[in-house]
Amino acid sequence: MCKSVFSCPVCRGALEYDERTYRCAKNHCFDRAKSGYVNLLTSDRMHSKLPGDNKLMVRARRDFLNKGYYSVLARELCRLADKYSEKYFRIIDAGCGEGYYTEQIVASLAEKKVSAGGIDISKNAADFAAKSGKNGVEYAAASVFHIPVGDNCADLLLSVFSPLCIEEFKRVLKKDGFFFMVIPDRKHLWELKSIIYEKPYENQVKDYSLDGFKLVDAVDIPAEMIRLESREDIANLFTMTPYYYNTKQEDRQKLDNIDTLETTIEFKILIYKNKGE
Repeated sequence: MCKSVFSCPVCRGALEYDERTYRCAKNHCFDRAKSGYVNLLTSDRMHSKLPGDNKLMVRARRDFLNKGYYSVLARELCRLADKYSEKYFRIIDAGCGEGYYTEQIVASLAEKKVSAGGIDISKNAADFAAKSGKNGVEYAAASVFHIPVGDNCADLLLSVFSPLCIEEFKRVLKKDGFFFMVIPDRKHLWELKSIIYEKPYENQVKDYSLDGFKLVDAVDIPAEMIRLESREDIANLFTMTPYYYNTKQEDRQKLDNIDTLETTIEFKILIYKNKGE
């Protein structure tokens, strides 16, 4: 049995795993899927039978990101993770999706002794992440509001376009551990939104202060244009965004006859240190 970065969602005891199961000392047992991920999302913490992104959305995000359209963000996250990491380092990605950023960051820290876990409330996302993972990252279906890891165990916690649970993040991070939060900047995907909506709106960038955290740095990734060369790429970009949930069918169809698209990408990476209060 191997020691896991995860803890039991029932008793919070340490978990160990083999090819088939995750198990704690109290014999709470969780099956490991063929792809390698484990479902640690207990029924009392599910609001639907299949919470989170469906296969269509996860596949769209995987296919879009794997073409390198957001590689500038991935590179900067890798640089910052190296800057703020020590020789021995544990990373938890809270809302890891299909694992694109998790895998790149862990791979970039190959010369350091890194252990890493990625969680996502979507079983589809955890499954995709585990299937494509190559860097020893453990993946679990779990909620960011109930992260299945021990107290004060993470050196770095990531939240890339994911829901926040500040109290849970403070619990998980070591004192003086770092929290990276990635948000879209004001003009992100402006041209895409201009096609879909009659009155597009800029992204709202809220106050940076977080209770219990000290803001260490705010890194701007300057706006640049990306060119999408096919209807498939355009559809994948739209499908992986929050707009997909909330856009009328008639507005979605505005993208159907567009073969290429140039649109702005613009991000902020906010870096916090846990005050340990």
